[in-house]
Amino acid sequence: MPNEKLNYLISYLLSEHPELEELTIPTSEKEQFDLYRSLVNIRPAKKVSAEYLKAEDEFLQKLAAQKGITDVAALKPMEENIYLWKGDITTLRCGAIVNAANSGMTGCYHPCHNCIDNCIHTFAGVRLRLKCAEIMKAQGHEEPTGTAKITPAYDLPCDNVIHTVGPIVQGRLTERHCKLLKSCYESCLELAVQSGVKSIAFCCISTGVFGFPQDKAAKIAVQTVREFLLTHDIEVIFNVFTEKDYKIYSGLLG
Repeated sequence: MPNEKLNYLISYLLSEHPELEELTIPTSEKEQFDLYRSLVNIRPAKKVSAEYLKAEDEFLQKLAAQKGITDVAALKPMEENIYLWKGDITTLRCGAIVNAANSGMTGCYHPCHNCIDNCIHTFAGVRLRLKCAEIMKAQGHEEPTGTAKITPAYDLPCDNVIHTVGPIVQGRLTERHCKLLKSCYESCLELAVQSGVKSIAFCCISTGVFGFPQDKAAKIAVQTVREFLLTHDIEVIFNVFTEKDYKIYSGLLG
């Protein structure tokens, strides 16, 4: 049975690309979703019709429910107010999830790229890129490494997304890289508390294509969070996606 909402979303997005008017919508739902995601990923930050947003909300929220939503309340702490969870951060219900963004802050434009920036923007819907673009236009310059911005989460099950730009490590790891990564965690935590967020889930900032060594990054993350929790009350979830990261954090916590 064809997915009518998905077909409508694809048709709308294709209508924005006259050069693709001869493109045929595939018949398999997997290929349809990949096409939809690709069109969302390459779409510039701009407004969209209310009808499109209604269909997108219904489609993405149903998709999230099908994937299975994990509530922070169901997790068991490793330490007081610190949790470790292995899973898809776009399915976590909490106060805020952290996005490892680039300095442009409007998401990943590479079709179907598997980075967290792409995933978050895909499953939040097109309003997230527009909101980020508005913030960046008002700011007037790229986002510095180690700082953070907060936005609504739109169609994600969490309430907010906190975007931070981690350091890029090319070659030898330096003390400056470490200080900048620590600043990412501090900036996100401080912004969360200022915004009334009660729980925050961190991805493994900078450890993907940005090249920060996973074990050193985890030590900085855990130490920074422990220091912050000495004077602040907020639940912190370390979200990992690989078994290697899960083992690293398991060895540091508890």
